[in-house]
Amino acid sequence: MKYKFDFPEIDADEWQNLTPPSSSTPSDEVQWLPLQNHPVFAAVDGGAARSAAFRAPENLVAWDGASRLYFWDSHKQCLHRISIRLGDPDQSSVIAASPSKVLQTDVRLTFVVNKISINRNGSAILLAGSDGLCVMYLYGRASMKDGATICRTVSIGSQIYFNSNNIIRTLEISWHPYSDTHLGILSSDSVFRLFDLSSALGQPEQEYYLQPMEPGRCRNAASICPVDFSFGGAHLWDRFSIFVLFSDGSIYILCPVVPFGSVYKWESMLDIYSDAQTFGLKSANPRAVTNSNLAISWLEATFPELHHQAAGGGNLSALKSQPYALFDASISLQGPLPKVCHGEEEDLEVRISECEGRAVSLLYNTISKDSVLVTAWSGGQLQIDALADEIQPLWVVGSPPRLCVDSCNRILAVAMICESIPGDCSIVKLDQPPDHTVWSGHPPPLLRLAMVDLALPGKKGSSSLISMFVDPLIPERIYTLHDGGIDSIVLHFLPFTSQTSDKDESMRTPSVHSVLSTCQGQSSRPSPLFGFVALSDSFGYSWIVGLTSSQECIVLEMKSWDILLPILVDTEKKSTSLDESRDIDTPDIISKELLDGPKPVLLPPSSPKLRSITADSIEGRSTLHQYFKLFHENYVEYAHKVYFELKHHGPHLKKIIEDQHGRLREAQQKLVKVEEEQEKLEERIGHTTALHSLLEERLQRLRKLPGMHKRPLSKAEREFKSDLDRFTGVELDALNSSIEALNARLKRYTYSLQNNLSNQQRQMPGRGSNHVPDNQISDLQSSIAKLSLVNSGNTKKVKLLESALQSRESSS
Repeated sequence: MKYKFDFPEIDADEWQNLTPPSSSTPSDEVQWLPLQNHPVFAAVDGGAARSAAFRAPENLVAWDGASRLYFWDSHKQCLHRISIRLGDPDQSSVIAASPSKVLQTDVRLTFVVNKISINRNGSAILLAGSDGLCVMYLYGRASMKDGATICRTVSIGSQIYFNSNNIIRTLEISWHPYSDTHLGILSSDSVFRLFDLSSALGQPEQEYYLQPMEPGRCRNAASICPVDFSFGGAHLWDRFSIFVLFSDGSIYILCPVVPFGSVYKWESMLDIYSDAQTFGLKSANPRAVTNSNLAISWLEATFPELHHQAAGGGNLSALKSQPYALFDASISLQGPLPKVCHGEEEDLEVRISECEGRAVSLLYNTISKDSVLVTAWSGGQLQIDALADEIQPLWVVGSPPRLCVDSCNRILAVAMICESIPGDCSIVKLDQPPDHTVWSGHPPPLLRLAMVDLALPGKKGSSSLISMFVDPLIPERIYTLHDGGIDSIVLHFLPFTSQTSDKDESMRTPSVHSVLSTCQGQSSRPSPLFGFVALSDSFGYSWIVGLTSSQECIVLEMKSWDILLPILVDTEKKSTSLDESRDIDTPDIISKELLDGPKPVLLPPSSPKLRSITADSIEGRSTLHQYFKLFHENYVEYAHKVYFELKHHGPHLKKIIEDQHGRLREAQQKLVKVEEEQEKLEERIGHTTALHSLLEERLQRLRKLPGMHKRPLSKAEREFKSDLDRFTGVELDALNSSIEALNARLKRYTYSLQNNLSNQQRQMPGRGSNHVPDNQISDLQSSIAKLSLVNSGNTKKVKLLESALQSRESSS
């Protein structure tokens, strides 16, 4: 079976305007420079003022994963496309082509761009700000103006988020990892929307209204305020999952969520399909059988070729999803994800007390067999957890979704309310059998790997904005971008990966390294970065690129070959290493043969007539000649060898003596420095002693003051103080956002009601008065009264909190 893809028609003029990827930079007059010296990264003024007034996390740099780097120039309101070469001419350098290609939008942007993000195939880039959201198409229909390429730019969701009558804020925007045309947006009204850029730009393709708790059972306002989300990765049902983080640190899962028309690998879909049939349908738990039946029916309807392929009737390499939704069930909001334990469930209050402030960002990362979730808190802490079980889809039967279909009954859009199942968060134990956990509908538990404190600089009461990125080369390395700079965190222990690789090692804590610091001193204010991207090539080299507030570029090479090697210390060889080094460092100046002396001379046997022979005789002369020859062969040659050895080792001995003299001079200089430092240390110790005695005198005087004898706070006062601190950091912002969301919904409801009344008046002309049913009027009045009561109650709470905070500040 072959797929049929609908591509837009392109005429001849458009083909002339198409810009091929190979011609991103003109071939003539191209100059290759180090990336940090590129002319587009010239220093400008005004960055510090913008950073002080702009508190949203910014990232004005993006990389397409190949050879193009994109940079948004906020001063010129244009996008620069820079061709780069990694590891050229040497391994540690990144060079860029100059001049860069300038891209401009075909419409004037009325908002400040603080984030750019490129899609999977590099054809479109996202321009996001607090007051607008646009997508710029990098290739296709374009024109030239003043040397810049004018690209087609469209607005996304302007009637929902950026209407004058609306105060709904976008919290997080991200491209879907399995689609080039789908954008996911999480907003302050607790709604996750999925937009399809190939169809309707103003209306979402899928809407999910998040309701984490039952109405009336909310413990605090922070538990119903989402802050961030992350798409899942390439692991079973994780690819169909969305992880949502709330302000109190709780994490929820939406599964399954699939963009209409997205493509997935056949092998991955077969693994999911086989898992549901093997562990779900054959389970002894009836609830697991019901859940797996729903999952199998959803899979077969979303991917119609799956059943035919599983039976061996096809040879497709990928499957395309079809628009589908269960007509009598909505997706469940699974969570909050519990902590895995041995006997008792961990209390949420205890878990939150380990971190300061509120949760600000979430990162999902797939590392081999493990799915890792990293939660960043405004106090500078990172909570690193791993999923201890697999994710399974879950629906709430009896809660039908709202569908939008065309004339042929094809689904165009879907919307549903996602609720948590009451009593679903049961205690998860390690010793439970698989029949009680697999496909039982329980959310997967979290296994705590580490808690990391970044020790961020900041004043009391201020919160830090933390963004997290995964290294494209080493998934175990995570970069954190914050006001103080960039930190690198490397995970050395992963539960499932370490188990499958047969590594018999203990649980090692992550290693944390400061890569870049933007704090010039303790008293200076940190300057946040306005851009960050991690680069890597196919040869195993990686770099990070940062953009400062003054629009300067920073390029750093990151070592990667030994980052995951274990640290091995051999204590047995440490004691013998010194002796071996001494033997090796001491050279042989004279050979052992010369030190042993000349060899003994073996005299020939003498006859008894030797003494009677005279020296002048022929026999005497021959005997003397023989003795002289023996002495010459031994002693004279030995003397020559000694002379040669001494002459040969003379320069070597001279070098050794010079080295000894040099070491002696260095030791003498060090002794002089030590004597000087000793004098300074004695002076500082004397000054410190005097200062210590002075501080003791002042302390004694302060103790005698009448105001120092205050009694400590009671238990009730301490609890009230902790409640005020919690309300100051988390609850007050959450209440304000809830009030804004309620006001927005009220305005939208009244506006739609007025439109309905005007339409009814147009449909019934000629009547003197429009008749409205009394029950409708009473329902409307009761709903308006309830909303006004809720708003007034929230206003009173906010005023009470503000008065308590003011009284506390005045008393302190």
